[in-house]
This record gives sequence, structure tokens and C-alpha cells, in this order.
Amino acid sequence: MDTLLDLLNSRPLVNGEEQDALRDPARGRRWAREHGGEGSLAELALLRQTRDILRDVVRGESPPTALSPLLEGVHQVPEITSDGLGWMVRTPPHARLAVEVVLAWAATEKQLPGRLRPCANDECRLFLIDRSRANRARWCSMAVCGNREKARRHYERTR
Repeated sequence: MDTLLDLLNSRPLVNGEEQDALRDPARGRRWAREHGGEGSLAELALLRQTRDILRDVVRGESPPTALSPLLEGVHQVPEITSDGLGWMVRTPPHARLAVEVVLAWAATEKQLPGRLRPCANDECRLFLIDRSRANRARWCSMAVCGNREKARRHYERTR
């Protein structure tokens, strides 16, 4: 789940300017390697595509079927180990990290339906996974986005 959220949040706005962790090849290679990838240019291109499609799916702007092209040629193969039955994902090496992110999204939707969401601050591009019991978290960060929104509402009321 961490890599899923990290990928979705790899294109934030900082002081109104977009910062894309995957645009610059050196920075992107470092990001991919820190998350278990190989850092090839093909992998970075696929990660950017995966991020953009997932962003639209999570926001409800695209249906989940938009993820289908990312899973072409991917196979799950049963594997028996000393721990029991497991499933091995077979995919081209440059696609492994992107496929793992899509599978993490699917697992999150199954285990925590509706809890992966964009930040409620319209000026923020980040996403969050709401782990609260009440399922009412709205901001990626209460200290930043939540505080800004509350200050904005207070200003509107007192004006």
C-alpha cells in the first residue's frame, strides 16, 4: 500500500508548482529503485502511465477497466512452498513495479473499500488512505491541508 500511495503522490504541487518525481530520469530512477524497481526508462514511462490512470480511477473520472492495458501479459502462477500455496506474478521486468501497484490498488479496494481518496483540499493533488474508524478523514495532512481549510472557513464566517 505504501508504494501505491507513494506513486499516486509522486506529482504534488509545491508552492503552486508541480513537482514530478518521475519526470527527470535520474530522480525517477532513484524513486523506482527505492521502491524495488529497476529504474529503466521503460519502467519510468509505465509508472507515469500507471500513476495517471490510477489517479483518474480513484477520483472517479475513469472506470477501473482503464487499468486493463497495464495488466496485459501478466500471469499469476501457483507456487507451493514450505509455507503452503502462494501466487507468483509473472510479468516483463520493466512492468513488475507498475503491476504490483495495480494489484495493491485492487487489494486496497477490496480490504478498505472507498478509503483510498484524493485530499479534500481543491488546491492539493495528494491522496490518502483513510484508516480512521469512522472513515471520515478528508485531508492528506491535518497539519497542512486540514488547517488551511479550517482557516479558510473561519475567515469566510468572520468576514
